[in-house]
Amino acid sequence: MHPLAERIQNKDERALARAISYVENDHAEKLDLLKDIHGMQKKAHYVGLTGSPGAGKSSLVNRLITYLRRQNLTVGVVAVDPTSPFSGGAILGDRVRMSEHFTDPDVFIRSMGTRGSLGGLARTTKETVRLMDAFGFDIILIETVGVGQSELDIMKIADSIAVVLNPGSGDVVQVFKAGIMEIADLFIVNKADLPGVPKLLSEIDSMLDLVKHDAPYRPPVVQTISVQNKGLEEVWGELKAHRAYLEASGEGDERRARSLKQEVIEVVHYELMRTLLLKEDADGYRWVADVQDGRLDPYTAAENILKRWDKNQEGKE
Repeated sequence: MHPLAERIQNKDERALARAISYVENDHAEKLDLLKDIHGMQKKAHYVGLTGSPGAGKSSLVNRLITYLRRQNLTVGVVAVDPTSPFSGGAILGDRVRMSEHFTDPDVFIRSMGTRGSLGGLARTTKETVRLMDAFGFDIILIETVGVGQSELDIMKIADSIAVVLNPGSGDVVQVFKAGIMEIADLFIVNKADLPGVPKLLSEIDSMLDLVKHDAPYRPPVVQTISVQNKGLEEVWGELKAHRAYLEASGEGDERRARSLKQEVIEVVHYELMRTLLLKEDADGYRWVADVQDGRLDPYTAAENILKRWDKNQEGKE
């Protein structure tokens, strides 16, 4: 067993932090580590929180952590922030909002940048969640980037997905455009003390009638005022009810199976691309000049790369 996996099994938080860094930095031992922790996963409840920028996701997560700790539940948090396409840096603002939990040994918060990944999650988020599950947290909260219309990656990992909206911001239209209506298991109307709540609730109901009229599970709608700790009990109650539904209906196992299938394909895709790029880097991209001059089209160049790859694989066999 990998030394870090052994330490994670013994509840060593430093080992968990180091393991996540291995995953983020694509360390040479990353795959060996992930292989060893796979059998250690304890099937925590993965809860995804997504929604538009400014909806109050981070503040809600912060208060939800406090509520869950009062229920004697251990909590892991993965908070994803956007990475600048220019500097490559990310302002990890969630760290500031959740600072009151830093000294709690039963709360582990990891912020990460998207590093160019679309879909509201970093490429390494899934692997980070697996590591947290192996550590033994009861609940793992995954907060996505508030990017509006490309957050559907959350459905590939979360058991329960909560969409956070607030009144007066045109969120419902954005949600409908994004397709999030189809993946939401719970709608949270945050900042419910602002004007426009009845209108927002009516819009959500109308769209649910359209999208979920024949679905076996209709997502409930909960109102919260996170800064006043209002509605948190209802949020947790609905999340528990949804998990019970997943277990009773068998949909939970189906979701996990889809997630694992997607994860395997993504690992294969990433490793193949990495190997191909290393080979092309070593060869100096000799085909670029031909494509640039028009002697070769991009599609034939791509076919040639694949043919060379196939020959190399046949030679190895």
